[in-house]
Amino acid sequence: MTEKEADKRLKKIGEEIRLSISKGKDKPKPTSNINNAHKDRNIGVDTINKLIGVSESYQAPDKLWDIMLDKHKRERLFDKFLEIEHKVGYDWFQDYFEAVQADRKKKKQDFTPNTVSKLTHRLIGDSKDYFEPTAGTGGMLIKKWQQDRMKHSPFTYRPHMYFYRLEELGDSAIAFLIFNMAIRGMNGTIFYGDSLSRECKQVFFIQNDTDEPERYSSVNVMPRTDTVEKYFDVASWMPKYPAVEHVESGKTVIKGAV
Repeated sequence: MTEKEADKRLKKIGEEIRLSISKGKDKPKPTSNINNAHKDRNIGVDTINKLIGVSESYQAPDKLWDIMLDKHKRERLFDKFLEIEHKVGYDWFQDYFEAVQADRKKKKQDFTPNTVSKLTHRLIGDSKDYFEPTAGTGGMLIKKWQQDRMKHSPFTYRPHMYFYRLEELGDSAIAFLIFNMAIRGMNGTIFYGDSLSRECKQVFFIQNDTDEPERYSSVNVMPRTDTVEKYFDVASWMPKYPAVEHVESGKTVIKGAV
């Protein structure tokens, strides 16, 4: 594609999105009452907290972190969420996290509007290897994953066809990001650290061990070896976060993944 053609395509997509907004097709839902906003999706703040097992929202990140590193508890939680909401093409936690977890003052955490996500993915086009720094809870990732799998029929789509490489610094977001990848059976890695300084807390390898679309992914913590440091360009490991030994996958089934 020439520069002129790319510019023309960008203008066309931008105009389509502007028209969509003007017609009210993609207007943001009011968030003055966050519980009501979630009830429209059959999943409310109180429900999310109850499922995770906390009485207050501030307790959710730590509790969810513990669950994400326990395969039995994690998959049981996934089952409970799917009983409430079976539509997996959007981030269930966006309103919840933005209202009660995001640190706007210190870390400038906010969510990418749906219109921007759509524009970004259309500009990227077809790609089987996706990279996103500052991934948050995975809203843009889920849009891309949904776009990817919709290119195939339910009989031909397999998780190994796509690999997602993510980076995220926020302690409050990381467990939700792991949740969103694993419940959807994705394959990918998460660099849990600073994308600029390359100071790292942990590196996760999320893998759908069976390569079946309806199966959950396993969660693995990568060892702090020279190979891992080189591959993920780790400058140093943050002292506050000790090494974690946690491996669920019996073998790597994604060629060239790590």
